Amino acid sequence: MSDPADLTLSEAAYAVHNRKLSSLELLDACFANIERSDAELNATIWLDYEGARRSARKADLAVKKGAKLGQLHGVPMAHKDMFYRKGKPCTCGSRIRKDFVPEVTATVLARMDAAGAYSFGGLNMAEFAANGTGHNREFGDCHNPWSLRHVAGGSSSGSAAAVSARMTYAALGSDTGGSIRIPAAACGVTGIKPTQTRVSRAGVMPLSFSCDNVGPIARTARDCARILSVIAGHDRLDPTSSSEKVPDYEATLDGSSAISRSVWPRCIS
Repeated sequence: MSDPADLTLSEAAYAVHNRKLSSLELLDACFANIERSDAELNATIWLDYEGARRSARKADLAVKKGAKLGQLHGVPMAHKDMFYRKGKPCTCGSRIRKDFVPEVTATVLARMDAAGAYSFGGLNMAEFAANGTGHNREFGDCHNPWSLRHVAGGSSSGSAAAVSARMTYAALGSDTGGSIRIPAAACGVTGIKPTQTRVSRAGVMPLSFSCDNVGPIARTARDCARILSVIAGHDRLDPTSSSEKVPDYEATLDGSSAISRSVWPRCIS
């Protein structure tokens, strides 16, 4: 098989489920690309390789035992460094929170965990998610994998750059005024800003309570749809989160869902 890091998230999950690749092999492929490219890209803020290796071995043991596996089982990921995980650092891209260690875990991370994914680090971002370029004076600017002379876009700069550079199979980002959409476009990957209230913001650093959104950045629409199906849904810890039933977003890509439809703005008719 070619480099496992070149697989999409969906392909990586399939490979683990069907014992074609181990979770540890996926993790090692991601870290090989980090070691190869991150000195120039600066997409990561912190990494937990040993903790991730323990999670990978646990995931592989579950496969070996024939346990019931989640949609994301065994897939390693890193996320924008503003999603709280109990006992792990969360800088929010600022020196003010350089030593901040949360006592809670973000609902979206807990849902990713329940689906079988695991995290291995925090990704670079604009300080407090407050600019659209990804510039960061404290941790250094994140660069675009396609051209180091160009910005990666922000504020989820590290998320988009890391996905594009095959350092992670997907990453969570936040979007208040374009912070998923801008870097995804700049780095040539796929990002979704969900409808407001679709995804819980509990345990996520707030920028603007009325405008913040959480969503995935990945290589394909299918990967983003799968993650969105996992993280969407009501959360009692976020009273603004929608209680509407979560559809199978991935099914819409195959035309097998009743919610699939097209929208054409009148202004461009």
